[in-house]
Amino acid sequence: MQRSSGCGCRTRALVSVALDSTRCYPGYVSGQPEITQRDLRNKSREIMDAVEHGQSFTVTRDGYRIGELIPLRRRRRLVPRQEFIAMSRNAPAVDLEAFRADQDAALDHEAGRPYER
Repeated sequence: MQRSSGCGCRTRALVSVALDSTRCYPGYVSGQPEITQRDLRNKSREIMDAVEHGQSFTVTRDGYRIGELIPLRRRRRLVPRQEFIAMSRNAPAVDLEAFRADQDAALDHEAGRPYER
C-alpha cells in the first residue's frame, strides 16, 4: 500500500510508506515517527530504505517505546581542497620553534630507554 507523494521522489515515497501507520502516534509530533514492532517486521524493507535515506524512527511494543532506528553517521574521509583552504584562512599562525619546544617539554625522554633504568 504505497502512497505517492506526488513529487516522484523515491525517498519521499519510502518515508510515506513507513509513516502510513504512524500518523496516530504522539511521537510523530516530535519529528521522529513511532512505528510498532509489527510494522517493523512487516514493512522492514521500506522502513530500512527510509532509514538509509536519513529518516529516524522510534520503535514501540505494546504502546511503550523500546528503541530507536537512526541512520549511521557517515564520516568523510577526505576534505575537498577548496574547503580545507577556506577553513584554514582564519587559523592562527603556528610558531614552529614554540611548537617543537612544547612537544619536547611534554615528551618523557626517559620512557624511550626502558633498558637504561
